[in-house]
Amino acid sequence: MARRRKGDKVDGWLVIDKPLGASSAKAVAIVKRTLNAQKVGHGGTLDPMATGILPIGLGEATKTMPFIVDATKDYDFTVKWGVATDSADREGQIIHSGGHIPEKAAIEAILPDFTGNIEQVPPAHSAVKVNGKRAYELARAGETVVLQKRLVEIQSLSLVSHDADAGESCFHVVCGKGTYVRSLGRDIATSLDTYGHLTALRRTRVGPFALDASISLENLEELSHSAPAAGLLRPITTALDDIPAVAVTALEAADLKQGRPIQQTGVKQGICYCMDGDIPVAIAEVMDEMVRPLRVFNM
Repeated sequence: MARRRKGDKVDGWLVIDKPLGASSAKAVAIVKRTLNAQKVGHGGTLDPMATGILPIGLGEATKTMPFIVDATKDYDFTVKWGVATDSADREGQIIHSGGHIPEKAAIEAILPDFTGNIEQVPPAHSAVKVNGKRAYELARAGETVVLQKRLVEIQSLSLVSHDADAGESCFHVVCGKGTYVRSLGRDIATSLDTYGHLTALRRTRVGPFALDASISLENLEELSHSAPAAGLLRPITTALDDIPAVAVTALEAADLKQGRPIQQTGVKQGICYCMDGDIPVAIAEVMDEMVRPLRVFNM
């Protein structure tokens, strides 16, 4: 007999505005406890130094997690000029200092070089695995970490403000999966023949999830005492906004849930999700008018 999960069956997405200093794991633990949910996971780690959008999937929403992890993301970040750290942010140890503060025009002139598909090396203090261990674990243990370049997509990058007296500049970036904004700030400084590290990082959007639909952990805990926090959840299909929906009948839904393909004419080939009325049935793949279930929802 299967062991019964602890907690309630809660399905949907909760958009958290993660505070400074909290880890993504801590945010997940607070949500799990507050909603007494059986299954919880987050769609993309934020470092404790970073704030902003942390999409948290509950229950059946965790099956749509890959679509959020792969989604385009927006960040606001601040670069402090003249000083480099080993983590490329303010929490690291200073490894270089004495660099100059670049002029605004010079910064704006090199930004096109960091737009499009670019190569970057992740920071040593990152979650990239090296021989089975996280890079940050090796770096904190004093080991030299050598990471390989990776190709990432920068859809847009702009200078929001420049304060020469404070020696810092603020930027906004829209980027694809796997982009390290700390590396981006470090590399912008290097291209300007100076040093730089991030002093602030805020994620303002992850795919369909933006700040206007978010809630702080503090407010979440307060609301849970006066009203059902589950009322804050967004549908599990919110994560699937970028792929087509296919309407199916109750009989077709039953087949899909049993892992059997169904036939549909006039449906575009590729990944889709199937709906029986308002009920999500499955994430599926369409090939040659056959709809084959990939992940089935237990709703």
